[in-house]
Amino acid sequence: MFHAAMQAAIEGARTLAQMDELSRQLWQGHGAGALGDHEAQILAERLHGRRSAIREGIRPTGIPAVRSSLFPPRRSLRSPDRTASLERRRLLACSGPLPPQLAARFTEGQRAVLRIVGDEVAAKGVCGLCIDAIAARAGVCRRLAQGALRLAAGDGLVTIEERRHQGRKNSPNLVRVISREWQAWIRRGGTQKRGGFALPAEGTAQPKTLGCKALRPTDKGITLGMSLPTEPAKKLPERQSLAHR
Repeated sequence: MFHAAMQAAIEGARTLAQMDELSRQLWQGHGAGALGDHEAQILAERLHGRRSAIREGIRPTGIPAVRSSLFPPRRSLRSPDRTASLERRRLLACSGPLPPQLAARFTEGQRAVLRIVGDEVAAKGVCGLCIDAIAARAGVCRRLAQGALRLAAGDGLVTIEERRHQGRKNSPNLVRVISREWQAWIRRGGTQKRGGFALPAEGTAQPKTLGCKALRPTDKGITLGMSLPTEPAKKLPERQSLAHR
């Protein structure tokens, strides 16, 4: 009697909640002795098959079956000129985006990404560019740009503020520089030290240098590698012959 009732209930179930309730009643009846092991096994297999069929018939409402999201699919961005992107990446990486002791932690592409972030922070105080714009300006791919920012955040150089929105597109993250060394490097701008020497501002007189020592010429016109001009020796008068004396 109980076996027939459970079989009819399983065949008439239409939702997963009903299947869960029938599964609970099935094993309660087995525990109470209303069902034998063989009968319980048959009903459990049938219940599992009906549950799989119900799950396959479920379709999300408001979203086409071929799409898994309300938002349009992300297109993979490729540089139209990879040679130009590579040259731009190398130029940005060699322009000194970070102090040397910090730059040694990053690869060429990552330094190019941090250069874009540093320029935005210097101009606006915070970098609010989307990751695709940062990657395009740096001449790298999207994943490399994301990895560079994660590595910088892990080293305590920047903070990344996520701006998520429920039910609509998220806003670009806000990246802020919190490293004091990097902040001072950005503030110095064109007077950054390269290789132990301070680069003077444009328009200022630059002393002549030789090796590592600065040389300032004096008013006497003495230059390195040249000796003082000597006066020509006075010509001695020709010796008169004894015959004219």
